[in-house]
Amino acid sequence: MIEQVIEWDKEFLIFLNSFHTPWLDPVILLITKTIFWLPLYAFLIYLMFRTFKKEAWFILIGAGITILLCDQITSTFMKPFFARLRPSQDPSMAGLLHHVDNYKGGLYGFASGHAANTFGVALFVWLTLKPVYKWIWIIFIWAALMTYTRIYLGVHFPGDIIVGATIGLGCGWIGFKVSSYLLKRRKKTPSID
Repeated sequence: MIEQVIEWDKEFLIFLNSFHTPWLDPVILLITKTIFWLPLYAFLIYLMFRTFKKEAWFILIGAGITILLCDQITSTFMKPFFARLRPSQDPSMAGLLHHVDNYKGGLYGFASGHAANTFGVALFVWLTLKPVYKWIWIIFIWAALMTYTRIYLGVHFPGDIIVGATIGLGCGWIGFKVSSYLLKRRKKTPSID
């Protein structure tokens, strides 16, 4: 049964990876990079401080925990443990995928750290800011776009993305709960202002 799931994963990747055009290649290669999204991260931090003032530091601790958990689970534990080659590194996929500027990523790809981090941050941000900013749900569009770039580039199987996103959602929820706990404790502690 697992062999059949792996075959479906490969076929689905080949299908999704086939939607490429030369003009989009450099755009996708750019937006898959974390540094490209620094203005978005700065804007989200601004919203946190605008909303929570000094308590925003407790929110940022939860965000940091989210990212730390996502990275440790996917990159430190899962990738070396499962040792599933990225499609760009898998000899059985040679010549079947479109790669941009010969970008291949690292050796192993299960589970996707990009998917874990983006969906973790998206859920964390949404849970934290939805009471104030009703439009904040659009953060999930960013997460979906960011993770699709990994398929477009041929460096992750859809299964890598799905598992990574699921891990990220769990980590985002944990990070949110930690922030909520810290904020509640802060309110119970007398202020020294």
